[in-house]
Amino acid sequence: MPWNLAGQFSFSHAGFCPGCEKNAVFTATDPYFRDFLKCDQCGSIPRHRVVMHVLSQFRPDWRELAIHEGSPGWDIVSRRLAGECASYTASQYDVSVPPGTVVEVPGMPCRSYRAENLESQTFPDESFDVVITQDVFEHVFHPDKAIREIARTLRPGGITVMTTPIIRGIGETSRRRAEIVDGRIHHLLAPEYHDSPIGEGGSLVTVEWGYDIVCFLQRHSGLNFMLLKIDNIDLGLRADYNEVLIGVKSPPLRL
Repeated sequence: MPWNLAGQFSFSHAGFCPGCEKNAVFTATDPYFRDFLKCDQCGSIPRHRVVMHVLSQFRPDWRELAIHEGSPGWDIVSRRLAGECASYTASQYDVSVPPGTVVEVPGMPCRSYRAENLESQTFPDESFDVVITQDVFEHVFHPDKAIREIARTLRPGGITVMTTPIIRGIGETSRRRAEIVDGRIHHLLAPEYHDSPIGEGGSLVTVEWGYDIVCFLQRHSGLNFMLLKIDNIDLGLRADYNEVLIGVKSPPLRL
């Protein structure tokens, strides 16, 4: 049993980690597996592992593709993409430099990132085979613009792989927490922040997503979207809010 007589939580399970592709033991000292079910080899948590699992399943040739990751957290996903994919581009929302500027970050896995606003990118059309965002879409003010830009920069046949917490339950619609009104942030609910991958301070949560996110993303992008919920403890894939969204850009019809 995970709980011992002293009331302490302890869980472990041997399996295979999609994050580092090694045999591993997944351990947790807290029942909230989303943040605490870690691989003893690479330190990944479930949402990192599910991204690599889906990427390997849908595009096993990912190492030869052009990949853009928006707002990477320098986790196992970012490290592997930067180290194993020759055409990997990382971008961050960095208002301290002009859009499109390449910022050097010595000591980081990819050594540089490109300053980009996900809602208004400077990349040319059809630049990438894969676009990845991990827990980003709960922080953008105009997700409709962001997903249109992702669709624009994808090549025909390309895919986007996304994670974002699906907070709202079955039958509930997504809910706004903050919006831009006359150029200023207007809070509809008490401000909530998550850790930011660059700089100090946090990233404001703008949307609590529900399952209607699939229709929202498809309607605003033209991509074909699906939502997967994978539960496989042998792969360390068990956690709350661990859904992954996959959008596919259909090739043009040949008449």
